[in-house]
Amino acid sequence: MESREDRLFRRAWLILDGKAPGFGLPILRHLALRGYGAAMLELANRDTSGGQRAELGRLSDSASPLGQLYRAYQGGVDHAAQNLAMTFFNVGDLARYRHWLHRAARAGDLDAKAELRRFETRKPHRLARQLRRGRPCRRDDD
Repeated sequence: MESREDRLFRRAWLILDGKAPGFGLPILRHLALRGYGAAMLELANRDTSGGQRAELGRLSDSASPLGQLYRAYQGGVDHAAQNLAMTFFNVGDLARYRHWLHRAARAGDLDAKAELRRFETRKPHRLARQLRRGRPCRRDDD
């Protein structure tokens, strides 16, 4: 049986995809305040798409995108540490990128383990090229 939070999250997702009428962000904020991990992750991902360090806030500020990701990680969302790692990579903070990759690998994220094993400081995506950390795509890239 689907919980109330799951139903609300599914409804917010449909609204934000344009498949249902209404306002999706207030629903996500409500769920995030209630500690629903998937909503915290979705809000943080929507807020961190710009890649500017000043807009991310602090880990200790629960209303900031970094705070939301950290709270989701503490709440047991399995890939929140990987999202934190990539957020720090996208702003050019490689020390914190490696730190959160370690945490994601310890949490059981297989992609993070593989990424940590080869620890690349250059990525093939657009934002990495803007940070002057881009590289061409290889055959073994996803």
